[in-house]
Amino acid sequence: MNRPLRLVLALAFAASIAACASREPEYVERPVEELYNEAMDRLGDGDWKAAAEAFDEVERQHPYSQWATRAELMAAYSHFRNAEYSQAILAAQRYLQLHPGSEGAPYANYLIAVSYYEQIVDVERDQQATQDALTALQLVATRYPNSDFARDAQLKVDLVREHLAGKQMAIGRFYLKRGEYLAGINRFRTVIDQYQTTSHVAEALHRLTEAYLALGIVHEAQAAASVLGYNFPGSDWYVDSYRLLARAGVAEPLEQVAPAAQPSVWSRMTGVFRRG
Repeated sequence: MNRPLRLVLALAFAASIAACASREPEYVERPVEELYNEAMDRLGDGDWKAAAEAFDEVERQHPYSQWATRAELMAAYSHFRNAEYSQAILAAQRYLQLHPGSEGAPYANYLIAVSYYEQIVDVERDQQATQDALTALQLVATRYPNSDFARDAQLKVDLVREHLAGKQMAIGRFYLKRGEYLAGINRFRTVIDQYQTTSHVAEALHRLTEAYLALGIVHEAQAAASVLGYNFPGSDWYVDSYRLLARAGVAEPLEQVAPAAQPSVWSRMTGVFRRG
């Protein structure tokens, strides 16, 4: 085969390959019910990623149908089940922007809240997701009090507040150990002022007693211990705080005080009981 003929054949072959490569798959629009049912089948199979993609396809092909509105919310749910929490939040927020007053709005807000909630990490790490979860859960509980999601949201609010109080306590204990007493006091007071219903309050009052004694501010230490003794008289933190004051010489040794007389001891020390 001579050289010109080989060149012509090579160019023709290259052109045919380029034509095949540039040819896009033919777009075929499918009925919306068929697409939606297929997405639901993927959901039923537990193939969350494929389900999210299939619900997105419903909206892409039929953006103005009622099925598209449902698919937007179901796509957010699919992302949530696939532990793609950022995508779930974005999808639910987009749904709310497009349909703020829709029947699905409470659930969209709940999805956002639980997506943040699932990203909560231990108290030693950054708590931005925890704070975001608290804000979103409180929104669900207050804006939709009669919805199916309000009760669960309120339960999670209580758990999140426990977590945030635990974070403050961890930081406060860190400062206390380093001898940075004022910084620690600020953290313990935050727990008492902002998280009064959590299980951390008794320890926070004890740590305040400890920190104030370390600074030599005896009156404030007695006041914190008084509140602790009044509100948590049977707790170990109460006993520990009293013994700290006894060692400092500003309270009688606990062993010499009859249990029934202990409240009057606090009363003599501070003159008044104050609730935390």
